[in-house]
Amino acid sequence: MSNHAWLERSRAAVWHPCTQMKRHESLPIVPIASADGVWLTDFDGKRYLDGVSSWWVNLFGHGHPRIKQAIRDQLDRLEHVMLAGFTHRPVVELSERLAKLSGLGHAFYGSDGASATEIALKMSFHYWKNSGQPGKTRFVSLENSYHGETVGALAVTDVPLFSSTYADLLKPGLRAPSPDARQAAAGETAADVARRAAQSLENLLAKHGAEIAAVIVEPLVQGAAGMAMHDPIYLSELRRLCDHYQVHLIADEIAVGFGRTGSFFAYQQAGIVPDFLCLSKGITGGFLPLSCVLTRDDIYQAFYHDDVARGFLHSHSYTGNALACAAALAVLDIFEQENVLEANRAKAEDFTRLMAPLRQHPAVRHFRQRGMIWAFDVDTPRADFALAYFSAMLKRGCLLRPIGKTVYFMPPYILSRDEMAGLVEASLDALDEVLASGQSLTGDPTALP
Repeated sequence: MSNHAWLERSRAAVWHPCTQMKRHESLPIVPIASADGVWLTDFDGKRYLDGVSSWWVNLFGHGHPRIKQAIRDQLDRLEHVMLAGFTHRPVVELSERLAKLSGLGHAFYGSDGASATEIALKMSFHYWKNSGQPGKTRFVSLENSYHGETVGALAVTDVPLFSSTYADLLKPGLRAPSPDARQAAAGETAADVARRAAQSLENLLAKHGAEIAAVIVEPLVQGAAGMAMHDPIYLSELRRLCDHYQVHLIADEIAVGFGRTGSFFAYQQAGIVPDFLCLSKGITGGFLPLSCVLTRDDIYQAFYHDDVARGFLHSHSYTGNALACAAALAVLDIFEQENVLEANRAKAEDFTRLMAPLRQHPAVRHFRQRGMIWAFDVDTPRADFALAYFSAMLKRGCLLRPIGKTVYFMPPYILSRDEMAGLVEASLDALDEVLASGQSLTGDPTALP
């Protein structure tokens, strides 16, 4: 069956996420038949280089043999069992290994990133209630933050498209300034911006600390904010402030965990440990849905009681799914046995050099890099830049999905030097084409992450 046939069937039956479906009257949905490594292949045989790891999940590319084999092996033993009153080997081993890697004790599992956010928020709220401080019910998040799109997660997500649309469903939280290094004034460093943002946060905590349960942050890189990067000193200050004002620190590493920023977890670059750690996306290498929240043992103990109402009241039917946990264990094996972090550091340096022509382009602003993430902003009046650039890259056989006027790269770690060079060349060609064209595409003028 051809691309066109699958496109029509998809449009008739599937409601796609983060998408104004009417836009696909002018920009066709791309039907994918297969994938291997960094390449996606459609039903007509055209290939696309996956420059965003299919929404940041396929750390080691598509169809990685070790992860596939781990799932096959587990499939012959146990596909799933409810985790209420039961347990199994993969979930125990994964929890033990994540605890060792993070310095946090107990693991609670969900199905996706937004669920992890919900779990952490509820745990923090319930902890304070169990601890005799029921007034601590509010949450602080950063300007332009993104922590998911379920109702609880939206309360700490600062994306106006979402928060304004669903405002009547949400419990208002508190916003603190972002430490986004792009805000540096002349003569200022990223660390200066981070310290200034931390001071503003301290003012907020000093005023509202008695009612605040937790601060939630995307360590080092705020993804949906346009890959807004900040100095690690912000996390160090945040840890100090949370300790001083008796507020939990929730690290949302759903996007930036598992080596993406250069360290296994991003918060490790600040030499701190959060109270809660939210994980998802790359945890299974993009094979199966899974999320996890890790927390301190003393927080876990606050729920350990004869009273059922003091227990943590949350569940998912597929929590701790055995197949997903087996995939996650294979991901950890790859990191451990193939020196992935060290290889990524060398690769990141090389790829940054390859991107010099993009950095030097006259329309590019704020070129930045952290680990295996690259981003730059484009100076253009085109309101439809994201959609136009996405379309131009598809024509060149590449998948990049800008956030507003920010172009970013979050490729699989297995990307080769030649593949990156091709991606950079296509990016430059597409940039020149979009900037030279005055034609506007119809439909939604923005592309979400």
